[in-house]
Amino acid sequence: LGARSAGMAHACLTLSDVWSTHHNQGGLGWLKDPSAGVYFENRFGLKELSQMGAAIAIPVGNGAFGLNYSGFGWSLYKESKIGLAYGMKFNDKISGGVQVNYHSLRLANNYGSNMAFTVEAGLQARVTDALTIGMQVYNPTKTKLNDYYDERIPTIMRFGAGYRFSDKVLVTCEAEKELEFDAIFRVGLEYMPGDKFYIRGGIATNPGIAAFGFGLKLDSFRADISSTYHQILGFSPQVSLSYVISKK
Repeated sequence: LGARSAGMAHACLTLSDVWSTHHNQGGLGWLKDPSAGVYFENRFGLKELSQMGAAIAIPVGNGAFGLNYSGFGWSLYKESKIGLAYGMKFNDKISGGVQVNYHSLRLANNYGSNMAFTVEAGLQARVTDALTIGMQVYNPTKTKLNDYYDERIPTIMRFGAGYRFSDKVLVTCEAEKELEFDAIFRVGLEYMPGDKFYIRGGIATNPGIAAFGFGLKLDSFRADISSTYHQILGFSPQVSLSYVISKK
């Protein structure tokens, strides 16, 4: 979720913003102000493959609570997920978080619906002022969704790093491994030519995609637009809007 992440080919494990409630709950521990965001993706230009999402993060004490929602599909096939997270800063270098998810899957024409619960956890470590590393595990319990063909929600492990070369340039990379499939590798770049404008790009494997995007920051308001490109299936445009309630 989030067009900032999409514009960097989703190499987002070390980012810290309201979308950390979805990408890496460890990023919530660094947040200082309440924030909220909404997201929409039109995958491959097909309305039936549209995805939408929303997220809220509220700092409390040494950490922050996060709530996120994502929905995918249309009237005949619909997936949705609601997640409740908490991330906490352990010290000036390390932050970690956990999340509990409620999943719902509904098929029309008398096929019915199903639900399940999963957990996930993430960690971020600021090794230096420039280097951050992160890791996350999703559904380590291999939760079963349906007895039919022993259908299970994927178990995914991710590890990544982000390096800030300057106040204007951030490079991120990560590897993702789902138990049943080959690893995915991602690299992303965020460049800030001015105080309010961002340019982003990235590439990923399995499947091979290219990504690009732009961001605009106006005080507490932020707008991001991006697209990923698959050489056979085409473009998937994304847009997200977020707002930070600054204590200042």
